[in-house]
Amino acid sequence: MRPKQSPQTAARIQQPPEVVLLALTLFVLLAATAQAQNYTVLHVFSGHGDGGNPFAGVTLDRQGRIYGMTPYGGSYQDGVVFRLVREGEAWVLSPIYSFGSQEHDGTTPFDRVILGPDGVLYGTTSYGGAQGYGTVFSLRPPATACKTVLCPWLETVLYSFTGGADGANPDYGDLVFDQSGNLYGTTVYGGSSNLGVVFKLTRSGSAWTESVLWNFARGDDGSYPISGVIFDPAGNLYGTTTDGGSDSLGTVYELSPTQSGWNETTLYSFTGADNGSGAGGLIMDAHGDLFGITGFFGTGAAFELTPQNGNWSFTRLQTFSGGGYPPTLGAPTLDAQGNLYGPLPGGGDGFGEIFKLSPSGNQWTYSPFYQFDTCNDGNGCFPIGAVTFDANRNMYGTAEEGGGGAGIVFEITP
Repeated sequence: MRPKQSPQTAARIQQPPEVVLLALTLFVLLAATAQAQNYTVLHVFSGHGDGGNPFAGVTLDRQGRIYGMTPYGGSYQDGVVFRLVREGEAWVLSPIYSFGSQEHDGTTPFDRVILGPDGVLYGTTSYGGAQGYGTVFSLRPPATACKTVLCPWLETVLYSFTGGADGANPDYGDLVFDQSGNLYGTTVYGGSSNLGVVFKLTRSGSAWTESVLWNFARGDDGSYPISGVIFDPAGNLYGTTTDGGSDSLGTVYELSPTQSGWNETTLYSFTGADNGSGAGGLIMDAHGDLFGITGFFGTGAAFELTPQNGNWSFTRLQTFSGGGYPPTLGAPTLDAQGNLYGPLPGGGDGFGEIFKLSPSGNQWTYSPFYQFDTCNDGNGCFPIGAVTFDANRNMYGTAEEGGGGAGIVFEITP
């Protein structure tokens, strides 16, 4: 049972009438801006066959279909991969795969599924597999057309982690492909120090071979990478850790390929002033700047790392505070106008918020893009994973609880 934020009693401060009127006007304008969008619940999870409690965001294909995973629910209560398809004015959810359907197929997927260059879905499970330490899998539709919406897709386990030097328990981090079709990701445990690894899966025909690019050691490089990695155009990898670094609050790191392997550089070590550790993932803009969200229970911050003359400059863009709920686990999202969005599970009145940061010169202006009011109104609460935009600027995401069930998938249209 996670703690929920109790209402706070505001202090009564005597102010002149014109100050009170100005404050009320600003509050009304801010609230109107935060709720001006059209918010729609596309699906309420039951916690049973359709899945339950989504931690990650969703992925869209070119036809506008939505894919995602839940760590719980399904036919065997081991998690579900689902698809949402628009039919007229409604959205219809199909659980296209229930984990536990075959031996050693994995359990408890916390990340997003991604679409590979071959149009196949790829993802990880935190547990299960041949040794019980998680899997990397692919999922493709059946060779023949399904006659019902419940027709399951075909799952293939690409790799089962052993819990040893190869890593253990891939967690909230999304997988990423390189230009050659190889897969990259992280595990939160395992490796030479049992503090997590960055791994690569190399494709050779239908087979995949795993190699470890970096073993974390809780030194300056950090440890326990919950989130995944991203590429820059030059082929360097970037990610975060939740522990280690100079203040034992995690790091932002870079892995650069060399002829003899990969070289690790710590770009930043989080401090107590940064409102948490590097739990969330990263995103890079067209200028090569990195953006992320720190988090701890009840606090967090959005930050930017900018390359300058061979070093990286850290800027805290906005500090967040909220209820006692787990930190943001997804990466922030940039829209076409350069605005930054992200989920705050304990933001708003303690039930969650999607924030927006708008750039103006060297400043960023914060506004609550959408606030979740309660867990009991059918709209869901506690968004943890990243949000996603389609070509029409519609936003899609998940909330881990509420909706009258076990979490929801939502759409916010401008």
